[in-house]
Amino acid sequence: MKHRSFPLLEMWTPMVAIVTIICGLVYVSVQQNFRQSGNDPQIQMAEDATRVLERGDTIEATIASMKTVDIETSLAPFLVIYNAQGEPLFSSGKLHGKFPTLPAGVFTYARKHGENRITWQPEPGVRVATVITRIRTFQSGFVMAGRSLREIEKRIALLHSQVMLAWTGLLLVSLAWSLWITWPAHSVGEARLWRPKKK
Repeated sequence: MKHRSFPLLEMWTPMVAIVTIICGLVYVSVQQNFRQSGNDPQIQMAEDATRVLERGDTIEATIASMKTVDIETSLAPFLVIYNAQGEPLFSSGKLHGKFPTLPAGVFTYARKHGENRITWQPEPGVRVATVITRIRTFQSGFVMAGRSLREIEKRIALLHSQVMLAWTGLLLVSLAWSLWITWPAHSVGEARLWRPKKK
């Protein structure tokens, strides 16, 4: 039984796959770069505060100079000091007037690995890039530095739109090129690209 040939699909399908893979890799790479940049300056803040506390300075002195941050609305970074049980002791950031609390599993991981970096969503519409470090002295506990991801997520949304636009444009261009190459196949059964020359 003779199988029907579809030159257009045979040529365009690999192009669709290649364009999709390339655009997907670009999106994932840039998106991850944006997200990782969302941990700055929290990494430095958490590590510096941890070293200060391990040196023996008081918790109050560590965050005394920091202004109070409204976690729901502000883009400013903030610090939270937790005891060994994960209960907040002091914080320069507040959510609805209260110290931020984290799930117990966050501290379990930080206790085991020394650090934990997570995206914390205390409520819908509020997403925070947080870095949690462990205090390794008799004054055991944890330091959490956080900052809103609002602007980072706006950039990621814009990136998504740009990549989708580029993906659509490249698919249309590749479709037009494939149509031009395979057009004779609809009438004479041969693709323009592989038509043998007559002597």
